Amino acid sequence: MRYLLLILTGLLWGCTLPKGEPANLLLPKEWSLVPMVQHLELTGKTMVLPTRIVIAANDCAEPVAKQIAELLNQRGYTARFCESKNCSDAAITLRCDDAGFRLESTADEAYELQIQNRGIELFAARLTGLHRGIYTLLQILPLEAPEAAVHLATAQIKDQPAFLHRGMLLDVCRHFFDVQTVKDYIDLLARYKMNTLHWHLTEDQGWRIEIEAYPLLTEIAAWRTEIDGTRYGGYYTKEQIREVVHYAAEKHIQIIPEIELPGHSQAALAAYPWLGCTGGPYEVANDWGVFREIYCAGNDSVFTFLKTVLSEVMELFPGPYIHIGGDEAPKYRWENCQKCQQRMAGQGLHDEHELQSWFIGEIAEFLADNNRMLIGWDEILEGGLHPDAVVQSWRGMEGGVAAAEAGQNAIMSPTSHCYFDYDLRAIDLEKVYSFNLIPADLDSSLHHFILGGECNLWTEHIPDRATLDAQTFPRLLAMSEVLWTAPRERDFEAFRERMRGQYPLLRKLGVQYGAETFPFQISTTAAEDGRLKVELNPWTDEAALLLTDKDGNSFYADDHLLIPARVRRDYNIQPMHLGAVAGKSHALSLAAHLAIHAEVEGEASFHHQYTAGGLQGLTDGLLGSGNFRDGRWQGYWGQDLDFRLDLGKEVSAEYLAIRTLQYNNAWIFMPAEVSFYTATEPGIWTLQGSVKPQTPPQARTEMVEEMALRIPETRFRYLRVTAAYPGDVPSWHEAAGSKSWIFLDEIIVE
Repeated sequence: MRYLLLILTGLLWGCTLPKGEPANLLLPKEWSLVPMVQHLELTGKTMVLPTRIVIAANDCAEPVAKQIAELLNQRGYTARFCESKNCSDAAITLRCDDAGFRLESTADEAYELQIQNRGIELFAARLTGLHRGIYTLLQILPLEAPEAAVHLATAQIKDQPAFLHRGMLLDVCRHFFDVQTVKDYIDLLARYKMNTLHWHLTEDQGWRIEIEAYPLLTEIAAWRTEIDGTRYGGYYTKEQIREVVHYAAEKHIQIIPEIELPGHSQAALAAYPWLGCTGGPYEVANDWGVFREIYCAGNDSVFTFLKTVLSEVMELFPGPYIHIGGDEAPKYRWENCQKCQQRMAGQGLHDEHELQSWFIGEIAEFLADNNRMLIGWDEILEGGLHPDAVVQSWRGMEGGVAAAEAGQNAIMSPTSHCYFDYDLRAIDLEKVYSFNLIPADLDSSLHHFILGGECNLWTEHIPDRATLDAQTFPRLLAMSEVLWTAPRERDFEAFRERMRGQYPLLRKLGVQYGAETFPFQISTTAAEDGRLKVELNPWTDEAALLLTDKDGNSFYADDHLLIPARVRRDYNIQPMHLGAVAGKSHALSLAAHLAIHAEVEGEASFHHQYTAGGLQGLTDGLLGSGNFRDGRWQGYWGQDLDFRLDLGKEVSAEYLAIRTLQYNNAWIFMPAEVSFYTATEPGIWTLQGSVKPQTPPQARTEMVEEMALRIPETRFRYLRVTAAYPGDVPSWHEAAGSKSWIFLDEIIVE
């Protein structure tokens, strides 16, 4: 086993501890260790930590000693660092041998913590390991200083991380976060033994880093005009970035900057149009998605620009890695650009994928000449991988496997477990905790190429600090244990019990954490007289659900809701935990109609990521929001749809509808046409009519449309609904020629 929590089994439950110990003795079951340490052994005695704590350290350990004294004083303890080299009354002693900050192997972060009856000793080979150890010690001690001395069970802890790279990506481009927020998150990463902040600094929607050689990047590219006409943006000055980098180094956190190329670069093109294939004009994007405007691969001036930018970036960030993105780069502009086609011919390249590989290779060589290594998303595998590149695998685990099999390093951050911007319906705390970075089919001789993993916070739908906190916590705690401890046997319930001991600390730190899983379970049934019965249950007994209707009336959901027949109701649900707001609120839209829980059969297959409860989810009365990832939309890719409903009895209706969603940034379009058929006997269908969508395919925002048909009052038991595939993504779109999606959430009969 990777960690040995209970050598405790015989010792913890009173076999070897002396009798008559005080009632306030703190045992390991109360330590709330997250991430769990690799090795913990009780040694059978007790230790008294006095109310006034003296901390001693050798020269190497002095910075950490001062830091832990400050942290203890913030908790109400009376702690001081002893300047003398002979502190006979020291309760805590720290020692290390090397004060340098580097992350070259997991041994750099190893430490040993001994709680003995004469005092606490924390030592490590490197100062970084010592820094990791102080947060273990802080988790052992009470969050608030007690009035009396603290009694601890004596123990020996030996600990070091399972993986070298343990990171979090923070996207500050879609929505901007100030320096204090970035520093706060560096603190939180350090507390939970993460070691990397991946700082996503450039995007289509904004450029966030000052570059002296190109001032228009902060004058123009850092700002966008929102759809409502307001101006949004911001950037970090060089001085602010130096401040953040220095702050992170003090916490032994490395920062990896990401400068996106060749795609996700529309903001830069808006400032300097000559960087693009067409010469513009361009605008900083004010919507989300993938855009066709990218750096021109045939223009030598583009590489002069990028190398100048990266030179200034490297002056600010001393670490060994520079992330260059490399993902989601549509090839449309390159395919239709004379300069790019000439570049391909001159370099002997066969297609635009090889052109992207050449483009990234040019940047990789420049970084290598400056003693830096390139990290890129797994698209950099397409067309050939540069020998010095590190692959960050996000479209599953395959990219990491391909890198390892090629003898190159990889970082795992697949959408299945690591995208914390995703809804809790898709990735909850337990799903994160189940994440195994090492694919089962990867040969054991290649495991060392998997450097570690990251959780990713893309901020399209994270506009503020409260939402950022709720999306990150408590899921980051599960990720920290996955990456530090990597237990082979995952006991989620044991982890969750320890993890919940961290909630008081998070509240004290002002972290507005969210729920562990989707904050409520909801089920619907058809009640008498056509009413819809809705059961709502919070995710834990400590939680509650505060509902507010459209008139502003608020109430707690302690029982079921009854929605009258042929009525629609909208609520806002605010999850609460221990009396405090727990994460973002959720819109709940309900419709009581005649097809509630009708049996549904279908010829088409919905995508495994967008199931919305299966075919029966199309008649459950739960309506989706404008967010196609909210768990209530079914996604169908590249196909016509055909559904048949059995309502169980004959009904009389005059309104037939299916709710659809369009978000063409994500290749989701309205069906080309929807047709409705009715029958009183199975299979004998009468066409009632067809409707076409009112939403134009060019509309860029998320649009929900109820494609409806009004008919003379008709009796029927069976309903058939067909939806025609809208065709592949049209030529004017960035992803022209790709298969498109249809998204549905409810078939309605009234």
